Amino acid sequence: MSIYTLGHTNPDSDSIVGAISLAYLKRELGEDVVAARQGEISPETKFILEKFGGEVPLLKTSYAGEKVYIVDTTDLAILPKDILEATVLGVVDHHKLGDLTTSTPLECWIRPVGCSNTIIKEMYDFHGVKIPQDIAGMMMCAILSDTVIFKSPTCTKTDTKAVKELAKIAGVEDFKALGMEMFLVKSAVEGTSAKELVARDYKEFDMGGSKVGVGQLEVVDLSVFDDKKEMLFEEMKRVKDESGLHSVILLLTDIMTEGSQLLTLSNDSSKIEKAFGKKLENNEVWLEGVLSRKKQIIPFLQPLF
Repeated sequence: MSIYTLGHTNPDSDSIVGAISLAYLKRELGEDVVAARQGEISPETKFILEKFGGEVPLLKTSYAGEKVYIVDTTDLAILPKDILEATVLGVVDHHKLGDLTTSTPLECWIRPVGCSNTIIKEMYDFHGVKIPQDIAGMMMCAILSDTVIFKSPTCTKTDTKAVKELAKIAGVEDFKALGMEMFLVKSAVEGTSAKELVARDYKEFDMGGSKVGVGQLEVVDLSVFDDKKEMLFEEMKRVKDESGLHSVILLLTDIMTEGSQLLTLSNDSSKIEKAFGKKLENNEVWLEGVLSRKKQIIPFLQPLF
């Protein structure tokens, strides 16, 4: 019976590549492990997989009775609804501890770094397993994505070291140029529906009993959203109403100017204003220097709920 590696809903590149890279490592260590995913891959992830010849993981959303390794989250809100009916063998994550609990002891690799694949790189090193060229390339790109090519405040020296070592294995000389190529793919939003844009990198959080949804779109030029904000707000309202959210936030992040335009719909906008010390105008505000949802958004919102 196979064991599955999986990441969170609305999977980003770290979640997808993490499932792939961890599954390969576990197979090399003698376990029958299959990489899985909970949703469709993003254009950026598609670019990464095609660049290095990676296969899209198996789409699987139910895990009752299965054995699993979880990558890139420990929050029940973005895990399969029946995950507590599965046996969690291990967790690899770089976020705050969520509300996942287990009935048996587990392998746990949690580090305050910029990307789960940085931790998986450490696991390969720890076990003395050689990383294949294709997987090294994918892992490198996942780290560049999560750390916004080292610009994110979540980026550490461990992340930059991992990228340099993985680039050498992958045979990539200019990894920053590849990172920019990847973000240009991520910035291509023309012809994409508001539903897909809002859901592309979206997570829901339980904050003191209130549900808050936070999405993020990272681009190289915010002007791509100039004629799309109205439809984005319409989709945010639909998500808020259908999911019974207290607030929904969408970060439009410009990786070149290094800041984010925050769009929000909330039952109490004063909480959003207090969290960031800024007044909203037409339900939006510019946040200078804000690139990370994990480090610069969630920790400021959580205490107000």
